[in-house]
Amino acid sequence: MNTKGYAYFASKHFLMRLLLLLIGLFYFSALHAQQVKVLTYNIHHANPPAEPGKIDMEAIARVINDSGAEIIGIQEVDIHVSRSEMINQAEKLAELTGMEYYFSKGIDLEDGYYGTLLLSKHKIVGKRRYDLPMPVKSENRSLAIIDVELPGGQTISLANTHLDLKAENRIAQAEFINELGELYNRPLILVGDLNAKPGSKSIEILSQYFVRNTESNAPTSPNVNTKNEIDYIMVLKSTPFEWKEYRVIPERNASDHLPVYAEILFK
Repeated sequence: MNTKGYAYFASKHFLMRLLLLLIGLFYFSALHAQQVKVLTYNIHHANPPAEPGKIDMEAIARVINDSGAEIIGIQEVDIHVSRSEMINQAEKLAELTGMEYYFSKGIDLEDGYYGTLLLSKHKIVGKRRYDLPMPVKSENRSLAIIDVELPGGQTISLANTHLDLKAENRIAQAEFINELGELYNRPLILVGDLNAKPGSKSIEILSQYFVRNTESNAPTSPNVNTKNEIDYIMVLKSTPFEWKEYRVIPERNASDHLPVYAEILFK
């Protein structure tokens, strides 16, 4: 083979190897990219606002199931409380949705509990809760986190909370959540009723570490004449991701809040 022929062969061989490498990188990237469907919902202890005294667990479960969400954060959940017919709402929602669950107590209520709930279609491989700081006396609030193993093998974490009504407490609670976020080197999604509008101090604090959607977001409360955006899905900034979808579901009968749904692609 002459010099010109050898150079042509070597060049063609190099280009073929480069093409195979690029194809391999594409498939490796696609294999390790994970998309997850998330929902957050303040369920008002399953009491439809237009029907005082009624408890409709099936309506709440229907919203969750119809959304197609895989991991869900729920707020205002009762366990063995008279106003909600002594139902263990955490257990009941897990049963009606066919999901694993983790309940986080906020307060003791009567002989039962009131707090938040995490649901997952996928295996829960870790779970923990934290009492949130309360500089000013108020109702105790918690942050619950589950680690979920997705079908592709990646583990992500979902944090769920219901921040306090008092601004001073919300600010301290947001700072606490940021401190926890610093410890994570894997995807962390934060959801919940944060009792704060965009532009408030607590949301500004959380935005130092978490990214919220500002393009397709919308008001979430109250269910009628909805005007306040206080329910959020956020993602820790340290993980590359993309919002594939983000929307408020227009379900106005089951609760006094509207649920928020997102599809998130982790790259």
